[in-house]
Order: sequence, then structure tokens, then C-alpha cells
Amino acid sequence: MIEHIFNFSNLVTFVDILLVAVLLYWFMLMFKGTRAERMLWGIAVIIIIYFVSQRAELLTLHWILSNFLGSIAIFIIVVFQQDIRKALVQMGKPFSSRDTAGSKEVLEEITRAVASMSKARTGGIIVIERGIDLGDFLEVGVEIDAKLSKELILSVFNTNSPLHDGAVIVRGSRVFKAGCILPLTEKELTKSMGTRHRAAIGLSEETDAAVIVVSEQTGEITMVVEDGLFVDLGQDKLLTDLKKLFAHKSYQRKTILPWKAGT
Repeated sequence: MIEHIFNFSNLVTFVDILLVAVLLYWFMLMFKGTRAERMLWGIAVIIIIYFVSQRAELLTLHWILSNFLGSIAIFIIVVFQQDIRKALVQMGKPFSSRDTAGSKEVLEEITRAVASMSKARTGGIIVIERGIDLGDFLEVGVEIDAKLSKELILSVFNTNSPLHDGAVIVRGSRVFKAGCILPLTEKELTKSMGTRHRAAIGLSEETDAAVIVVSEQTGEITMVVEDGLFVDLGQDKLLTDLKKLFAHKSYQRKTILPWKAGT
């Protein structure tokens, strides 16, 4: 009896089921908190109904569900390509050797520049690239490819500079591009949020970049990261949050956007 239970065939079957369970659990974790999560639960319900209709010989319902499920993969890829891209990037992060702006010196230079802009009420957007290459999301921009410094950032956002209305893209330890136009979110924002906030949230919906916004009207510092928006940050708090974010440590998401996360 014991030999029958622990024979090679049963062991392989057990390992097969265990691996599928782990993969499904990992798959659900990747999409947790996204729009795709709700749809995945809906598909699960449809699959259950599909098998019930087959067993109960509900031929018309079974035929409709068969045709629907036959094209569901293409439908998911088209509708949720942004969520899928983010999930795959998160999955590949442990194996990535991509250079990110995680050094203490780079983050301190960015923070000092932002603090000076806030004090002078100079508006601007600084985008710090993380896992996702931002090249596909930049409609306009001038390539700079220069070593990042506080002085360089301040010179770009000087009101006399032709590039001051666009965003600065930081890649690694360098300013990659300036004067970039970012995709705008279609969500409704509060009246206190202007075009820069709309652009920052729009980019965060499609990438994992950290986007820092300085308000021209109030000098308020805001950081947008994925589904988290952090407002009224001081210099010390901004630097602490950036260090946590780029150290890949536990990063507290405090979503205070005027909508629920994942909608």
C-alpha cells in the first residue's frame, strides 16, 4: 500500500499539481490590486459555469461559452497590456542587472534640486526610471545624456530655458532626456492638481517610474509611484522615501488619489 502511494508516477503527479498551484498563486499575486484582478475572478466564474453547462448538457450555453473562451486570451492581452507589462517587469526584477538611479549621491542631488525648486516655486517634473524602459512612452524630448547634478536640473527648469515646460528623465546616474511630454491620465483629478500632476499620474499608470512634481503655484512637492501618490513632501521625507523605493525594501503605499486603487 505504502509503495503504491509513493511510487514514481504518483510522486510526479503530486509535483505537477504543486507546481501548477504555485504558478497560479504567483500569477494572482502579480495582478493583485490591478484592474485585471477583477477580470480574472470573472473568468474563473465563467470557466466554472462552462464545465457545469457541459455536465448538465446545456448545449446552447456551452456553445456560447466555448466560443467566448476560445478568444479570451487575445482579449486579455489587448485590454490589459499595461497591467501585464507591469506584472512581467515585477516578475523579472530579481534577475535584472539594469542600472537604476539608486545610488545615495544621485538621490541626494535630485532631492536638493527639488528642494530648491520648491523654495523658489519653480514648477517641474522629474521622472526617475526604474525597471521599465521609458523610451516608448516619451512623445517629445531632447537627449541630454549628461551626469546628473543639482545645477543641471535647475538650469533645465529655469523659466528662460526652452525645455522648462517638459519633464526631465533620469536614467541611472545621468539625465537622459529633457523637455519630454508625458502621457496624460484620463481620470478625474481634484482641482488642486494641474497638468503636471495629470502627466505624472498618466506615466505612473503605464510604468513603474518614480515621478516627482513641484507645483509652480504652491511649491508643494508630490511623488507618484505606480498606484501611490504622496503629497506635501519635505526634503528629508522625499529622500527617505526614494532610498526605500530604490533599495527594494518594504515601501509603504499610501494611496490618497481621488479614486480607489485598481479602478
